[in-house]
Amino acid sequence: MKRRDFLKKAGIGVAASAAFGPVFAQASPTVRWRLASSFPRSLDTIYGAAEDLAKRVSELTGGRFQIRPFQAGEIVPALQVMDAVQQGTVQVGHTASYYFVGKAQVLAYDTSVPFGLTARQQNAWMYYGGGIELFRSIFADFGIIQFPGGNTGTQMGGWFRREINSLADLRGLKMRIPGPGGQVMSRLGVVPQVIAGGDIYPALERGVVDAAEWVGPYDDEKLGFQRVTRFYYYPGWHEPSAMLSFYVNLREWQRLPKEYQQAFEVAAAEANLAMMAKYDQVNPPALQRLLRAGVRLRKWPAEVMRAAQKAAFDWYEEEAAKDATYRRVYTAWKTFREEQYRWFGVAELGYGQFAFPTV
Repeated sequence: MKRRDFLKKAGIGVAASAAFGPVFAQASPTVRWRLASSFPRSLDTIYGAAEDLAKRVSELTGGRFQIRPFQAGEIVPALQVMDAVQQGTVQVGHTASYYFVGKAQVLAYDTSVPFGLTARQQNAWMYYGGGIELFRSIFADFGIIQFPGGNTGTQMGGWFRREINSLADLRGLKMRIPGPGGQVMSRLGVVPQVIAGGDIYPALERGVVDAAEWVGPYDDEKLGFQRVTRFYYYPGWHEPSAMLSFYVNLREWQRLPKEYQQAFEVAAAEANLAMMAKYDQVNPPALQRLLRAGVRLRKWPAEVMRAAQKAAFDWYEEEAAKDATYRRVYTAWKTFREEQYRWFGVAELGYGQFAFPTV
């Protein structure tokens, strides 16, 4: 594929123009938007994607298009970001679509589902496999246009007060785990709880929940989970990646000059790629710090992994049987997943099994 075609597909085809900013400064209107994030500012990597977007949009438009990010709770609570964009309270949101499966279960595939796609595979599906086109048609019904806005990569399995040695140990456990991961855990006997990131620590500390998952070592360490629980499980089968999204109010998007739309697409694509790179840099030393502090790393029992995978795909098939939109997305996603798994099983896994150290 030609470089020009790749950049256009990824939404970063206009970033290299040296004259971009001055042209805007002379001819284009001043636009000021507000962005509501679902994440606290203290989580600099995940919240930082919103700041990266705002900075690049300003740079690419000579300062004429300004976006001001607000952390969760400053304008609306973390789990009300989609409503705020729909209603026009803010022009942009930065969030995880699986927070809003109460509106439509299919939205989860815009973020992650258990035993789904890795970050690279999710990008491939979105940018080249038809994922963006599928979700644009779905989000249009909510008055929103969405853009990939970052990825955490494969997450950790969560923090637990006690060891999990079998399926029986999960029954009755209260765990902070949203979206599809929570749905699958509920089928294994867990009582899932949906709690915003900034509220997880006090919930663990007070015993409101017995376990919680968030992202990975860097963010989990920042939130202090190691101070209230010790058993840290892997891998995060519930989120083999987690793509974040920028939501834009569709009416506001359509009012933007075309050049500003291009600048936004450029900035969103850059923020999407940058987040994963940042996490890959900060997670390894964070994990070592946690282990030195006494955290006990544990691998999920194979029994749990097998049961979770079966429960996940049983549930997907049930949803696909009763919802035509879900079935359309699931069918396309499943075909893409199977192709990706075959290739990654040869190249990535083949190399990793030889080269990567065991824990």
